[in-house]
Amino acid sequence: MTPKAKTEDFPQLEQARQLGAALRAHRKAQGINMTSAAEAAGISRVTWYRLEKGEPGVSWGALLAAARVIGKELRLSDAGDAVLAPDALAMGALPLEIPLSEFPALRRLAWQVGERVATLTPTEAAGMYARNARHLDKLALDEREKMLMQALRRVFGADVPDV
Repeated sequence: MTPKAKTEDFPQLEQARQLGAALRAHRKAQGINMTSAAEAAGISRVTWYRLEKGEPGVSWGALLAAARVIGKELRLSDAGDAVLAPDALAMGALPLEIPLSEFPALRRLAWQVGERVATLTPTEAAGMYARNARHLDKLALDEREKMLMQALRRVFGADVPDV
């Protein structure tokens, strides 16, 4: 077992903790539980927890995936400090809740959920596109829906139709 990192062993520990706190604040502000966020990022809940605590041993890949899940990107500011910056679906971000009202083709494919469901998780949306691909009119898709499908395909693989 590795002993806890001390500030003198890892000079950037305080910065890592601040970044973890920002990740947690953004996740909570969006009403996303840790388990769902970790699943969407493709990492374990324990890894997500370690990210939010600012533990120095967590991989860059995990941090970048976590930031993408909450709709942020990791970048360096002019001051050289790591920050979470706004991101968009156009940059490959995958929202944790996908509003059916914003994606007409997905809404049509999800006819069986009726009006009682307003949003789907990425897992549910990917499954909906995969199971109902034969009913999808790819030529009628708007750019935003194409971006969503591309983001879902990157995360969930070839089951999501290519557009």
